[in-house]
Amino acid sequence: MKTLAVIPARLGASRLPRKPLRLVGGAPLVVRVWERVSDLGVASEVVVATDSEEIAAVVRAAGGLVAMTSASHPSGTDRVAEVASQRQYAAYDVLLNVQGDEPFVPQAAVRGAVEVVTSGRFPLGTAAATASDQILGMPHVVKVVTADDGRALYFSRAPIPWLREPGDAPIRDACLRQHIGVYAYTRDALAAWVALPPHPLECIERLEQLRPLAAGLAMGVATVSELPGAGVDTEEDLARANARWTELSALGRDA
Repeated sequence: MKTLAVIPARLGASRLPRKPLRLVGGAPLVVRVWERVSDLGVASEVVVATDSEEIAAVVRAAGGLVAMTSASHPSGTDRVAEVASQRQYAAYDVLLNVQGDEPFVPQAAVRGAVEVVTSGRFPLGTAAATASDQILGMPHVVKVVTADDGRALYFSRAPIPWLREPGDAPIRDACLRQHIGVYAYTRDALAAWVALPPHPLECIERLEQLRPLAAGLAMGVATVSELPGAGVDTEEDLARANARWTELSALGRDA
């Protein structure tokens, strides 16, 4: 099955203005993400999906492919769906969505999300990392609980699973999973997702992955040991990402 990786990118971020064009290690963030996904070798092709000519220009200058999309998309998933509908990408069986602010996205997470779908186990795939109980009090960190077969039961910013009895902490801790925001879809599952109206749970938690779950679409979760990389949403995140880039460069290692 051929996989197309799509990196949605737009200039409308409010917490970090012009985020895709901000520099990480001397290059625009969106270019660093494109480089990262390309280097992982998980997808047959990698394309940046954007409505911005400025973003398109820096990606093309770096040698990357660009798909121009509508400015009206409410989410990255909708932008990926538009790319999937374009004639030149009709031969791809699986679509992979990697957020445009994750320059250090773990290889195992990307590969795992794709393998969930290419294996035929689930029409939707994502990833999560084993984590400590420190994440429970962090609403900006999304948690996921899964069934025995790896199917996602629920995503939340709340501390899940909830610990009722302190003595059950070791059992709870073994179930803790921190969601990593990469998604893989079959064509049909992606089309079904974007055709659904926003769900109340999605609106309450501000988590779009609750929309397909509420509609009964099965999403498999690949569990990995590597925690998510440093996502970039704020000036502080950008400073941390540059510090990490400098550290890894000094060690002669890839991100």
